[in-house]
Amino acid sequence: MTNLYNTDLDRNPANHQPLTPLTFLERAATVFPDHTAIVHGRLRRSYAEFYARSRRLASALTKNGIGRGDTVSALLFNTPAMLECHYGVPMCGAVLHSINTRLDAAIIAFQLDHAMSKLVIVDSELMPLLQDALALAKVAPVVIQYDDPEFDGARSDLDVADYEVFLSRGNPDFAWLMPEDEWDAISINYTSGTTGDPKGVVSHHRGAYLLAQGNALTTSMAKHAVYLWTLPMFHCNGWCFPWTLSAIIGTHVCLRQVRAEPIWAALADEGVTHLCGAPIVMSLMISAPEAEKRNLNHTVQFFTAAAPPPEKLLADMKEAGFDVTHLYGLTETYGPAVVNDWHADWSLLPPADQARLKARQGVRYLALEGLDVLDPETMQPVPRDGQTLGEVMFRGNVVMKGYFRNPQATLAAFDGGWFHSGDLGVMHPDGYIQLKDRSKDIIISGGENISSIEVEEALYRHAAVATTAVVAMPHEKWGETPCAFVELKPGHDVDEGALRAWCRDHLAPYKVPGRVVFTPIPRTSTGKIQKFSLRERAREFTD
Repeated sequence: MTNLYNTDLDRNPANHQPLTPLTFLERAATVFPDHTAIVHGRLRRSYAEFYARSRRLASALTKNGIGRGDTVSALLFNTPAMLECHYGVPMCGAVLHSINTRLDAAIIAFQLDHAMSKLVIVDSELMPLLQDALALAKVAPVVIQYDDPEFDGARSDLDVADYEVFLSRGNPDFAWLMPEDEWDAISINYTSGTTGDPKGVVSHHRGAYLLAQGNALTTSMAKHAVYLWTLPMFHCNGWCFPWTLSAIIGTHVCLRQVRAEPIWAALADEGVTHLCGAPIVMSLMISAPEAEKRNLNHTVQFFTAAAPPPEKLLADMKEAGFDVTHLYGLTETYGPAVVNDWHADWSLLPPADQARLKARQGVRYLALEGLDVLDPETMQPVPRDGQTLGEVMFRGNVVMKGYFRNPQATLAAFDGGWFHSGDLGVMHPDGYIQLKDRSKDIIISGGENISSIEVEEALYRHAAVATTAVVAMPHEKWGETPCAFVELKPGHDVDEGALRAWCRDHLAPYKVPGRVVFTPIPRTSTGKIQKFSLRERAREFTD
């Protein structure tokens, strides 16, 4: 049957334009040209200046032979240049490759080669790292050095182009390029690669546009919000917040290094309303000397991901003036695509119950069309009982295009018409999901599945435990049993027997760790605990 509403009603330039977050900056600079867009130390930059500099960058890149589909890499801290890259690079049709500043030279070399980078913008402090990487790489990109005025350390005096000189060659009125199609790539971000070579996650303009707006809507960011950059911008493009802030004409407060004193100073002096970070950032702030802390005259929204914060930390953050919201997502979903939407009546519950509810990852972002916990074998939803494990899966416009130059991994990730996260979780009766483990981290003891996260949560409730990670350890009878690695808080002392007794009081007997090892816990360059390393150590033990 013919759909009459499609007859003679076609797409044309008047009624259809590709979605791209680049238009957010153009609108902000047009409507609020004098509003402060960027704060960095003593620097204050308006939206008119931000837009002009981004266009200069796009123009200079174009003059340097960079065009549609080319890769421009950025090895930068949370500085104004990194914000300009999020606009200027795609404004010339290129694809932004943000590099984790904590990686070693070999992994950076792999990424530069795999992404076929043509130009790299690098912070002067990181120039030696880049030079080591380029010595290992096959590509030979043009190198542009950015000298951050807030960096007072030694600079490498190399014969490369200076960022400000490079920008000066660009046109501030450059007629920047809209994407030919909103499906065009806007960025490539590499996974951590702890179990093999990193995979290049390709994001498109449409998804970036939708998640950037989704951030504002989901987190209730008001117009002219002030956002503090504690989350690395290289991580999933800063969860798309570089684009979100332009949509709401907000202010970016850049922070080169995540340290307690400048965080507290920015919160108080710049009127910060929002920031994102892992629980370790909260711990850093709360444990700061009293002389560094500041009294806040407003509530600050703090969005966290990764492991759920301990109940004590949540209570301390609330007392200090923060409202903490748990988010969840992956590089493959542009950052956060799930939010623990809080119900007003939950705030009337006892603190322990609130902490239990805050530990859940939550429900889908407005910009995400599908979120479920499915049986990966049958692809059917698991019972909504908060107990039955399944794999968390995503579907929608804020899921990546795929893995760059890796069709096999892309097909596997999208098997059955859903994106397979690799995270195991449960679905609660109210529709909120809760992560229980990575599929590779589940411990199977005597045929029973043990969530390492559940055991870790029990250990975190002990007053002496600062950090813990639980992995499988071989067991002659049961096959596997939990092994807990623990870092203690300064000034606290507890032995293995006491911690195992604590676990017996809070867990089913078969979930109690067979061994507790007191040791510094290894982490990846992004701060994630290296469980693969701990699993190797645990294989040496037998319970």
